[in-house]
Amino acid sequence: MSKNQSIFPGDRLKAIIEDEPHILGVLSRFGLSFGFGDKTVGEACKEDNVHMESFLAVSNFLYGQNYSQFEISLPALMGYLRKAHTHFLDFLLPSIRRKLIEAINCSDINDVAFLLLKFFDDYVKEVHNHMEHENDEVFYYVTNLLNGVTNEQYRITDYSSSHSSMTEKLSQIKDLFIGHYHVKDNEILTSALFDIIYCGNELKNHCEIENKLFIPAVEKLEKSLKLSRHESVKNSNSDDEKTDLLDSMTDREKDIICCVAKGLSNKEIASQLLISIHTVTTYRRNISAKLQIHSSVGLAVFAILNNLVDIKDVNPHR
Repeated sequence: MSKNQSIFPGDRLKAIIEDEPHILGVLSRFGLSFGFGDKTVGEACKEDNVHMESFLAVSNFLYGQNYSQFEISLPALMGYLRKAHTHFLDFLLPSIRRKLIEAINCSDINDVAFLLLKFFDDYVKEVHNHMEHENDEVFYYVTNLLNGVTNEQYRITDYSSSHSSMTEKLSQIKDLFIGHYHVKDNEILTSALFDIIYCGNELKNHCEIENKLFIPAVEKLEKSLKLSRHESVKNSNSDDEKTDLLDSMTDREKDIICCVAKGLSNKEIASQLLISIHTVTTYRRNISAKLQIHSSVGLAVFAILNNLVDIKDVNPHR
């Protein structure tokens, strides 16, 4: 079949996979087993008791084709999303970390390596918290809605307003390794970077499925239950906004970010900049709120990527 065509029940799974190998992940997350031979989508879904229209909606979405013609089953889609979370948290991200550690052990461990690993570990914790929140809170809310149990204090828009793409920091990790970690002939690191790029693409698709398929389906369910809609605050992550954000930082804020990146304590920052410790604390609180960065390692990475500090001056051990 051609990539310019939508996927339908009569299309053969083997031909679909030949055109788009990434559909393999969709099969496993919906519970479609291999060994399907020349079966069509409809035949394979029937045999494995998979909700066919949900599978077609997700597959066509990833294929860049019309997906709105298919009726989504929220239980089936939540099952897909849960398995995707398991893939990221239990397989893909731990695999990347193992490769990074092995790659770094092939050379002298230095401050750059320590910073990158710490930033990666902080990122994994953030992804873990985000996905566990979805598993434990968001899906619980939707399951209750399906059973006719409502919650006047919560709407899916409350979730969507805080649901931004998790790919940016992963891209930053890749850029930091490529731009600042000097090592020759390290095939393991190359493999890890390929995995990071793949993981970033998978996360982007995952977030888009939640935004374009899952959330609208839940909003439709809420509407059918005559629940009023909460106003959500849009969370934009455009490049223009990020540039404006950097430009909006005062010189004093940039000075403090640089000091944090260099490993200085609040007391040392206050002494160097001739301000009080209380003032430093206030500045750091405001910086964290403005940048949505809540760790010293995160601020160090921000400073490096925005050329506020030379990576040689960064001290991640303090």
